[in-house]
Amino acid sequence: MAPIRIILLFAVISISSGLPAKSHRGSHGHSIPPAPRFNGVFDHDHNHEEIANNIKSWSPNNIQNVWELSGLYEGDIMIHPDSPMDSPWKNGLLDATARWPGGVVPYFIQEDDFDRDQIKLIKEAMQEYHERTCLRFRPYKDTDDDYVTIQAKDSGCWSLVGRHGHGQVLNLQNPGCIHHGVVVHELMHALGFYHQQSAANRDEWVTIHWENIKLGKEHNFNKYDNRTVTDYGIGYDYKSVMHYSSHAFSKNGEPTITPKKEKVQLGQRDGLSKKDVAKVQAMYKEQCDGRNSSHSFESSEEISIEWLFD
Repeated sequence: MAPIRIILLFAVISISSGLPAKSHRGSHGHSIPPAPRFNGVFDHDHNHEEIANNIKSWSPNNIQNVWELSGLYEGDIMIHPDSPMDSPWKNGLLDATARWPGGVVPYFIQEDDFDRDQIKLIKEAMQEYHERTCLRFRPYKDTDDDYVTIQAKDSGCWSLVGRHGHGQVLNLQNPGCIHHGVVVHELMHALGFYHQQSAANRDEWVTIHWENIKLGKEHNFNKYDNRTVTDYGIGYDYKSVMHYSSHAFSKNGEPTITPKKEKVQLGQRDGLSKKDVAKVQAMYKEQCDGRNSSHSFESSEEISIEWLFD
C-alpha cells in the first residue's frame, strides 16, 4: 500500500505545483496569446475618466460617431509607439508591410470583457467581411506571431492602423462601443484604412468649417498626402463607414463638415459601403490571390465562418 500512497502524493504535488501548461486555452478551446506588444500609448493629458464617461453616455441617436469621442488622433487612431507624434504616417495604406499576410487576420477576444451576445455581435462584424470581401478572420493559434487582441478597457473605441507585428490591441469600451458599425470601423483601421474625409482630394468633395472645430482638435482634419494613402481609383465615398460625421469635434453644435454634393449624408454606422468593399478588395487582392493559389496558408476549413458562433 505504501507505494500507492507515494504515487498519489506525487500526483497531488504535481497538479498543485502550478507548472505552466504548454499552451493555454479559452472557454472554446482556442489558444490564448501572450500579451500584445502594442497595448497603446496615451498622452500624459489623456483624461481616461472623462472619455470613458462620454463613451458610456453616448447613444445611437447622437449626431457624432462614438469613436470620435475617444480622445486619440482623429478620435480613435492609436499611434504606433515608434512613430513620432508630429509625423505618425510614415506607414500607411501604401505600405504593403502593414497588410495581413494572405488576407488572414488572427484574433483573440478577451472573453471576460464581453457577454455572450456582445461576442456574437463582434463576430457578426467579422462575418460581414467574410461574406463581402476576400478577408478572413480566424481565432489565434500558438504559431501566430501577429494577431489582434480585442478587449474592452475604459479608454474608448480605438485601433492601430494596419498590422504592426507581435500582437496589437483593438479596444471596444463596454458599454459604448459594442455596435456593429463601430466594430466594422475599428476592424477597418486594423486592416490598414484611415478616415475617408482626410483623403488628399477631400476638398473637392467636402467643406471643412474650421471656425466650428474645438480648439486643439484642428489637426484631426489634416489631409493625408498621395504618398501615404490611395483610393485605388475607386473615388471619394460619402457613405463610407470610415467617414466622419457632419458634427465631428464641433465646439458649438454647428457642422464641421458639409458635403459639396446636395442631399448627401456623411458616413453611416450600418457596415461596409460598396466602395469600402471595393477598396478592401483592391488593397488585399495580392494577398488573397496568393492565399487562394498556395497551400502554405490556412486551409479553407480553418478560415471558414463556421467558427463564428461556436
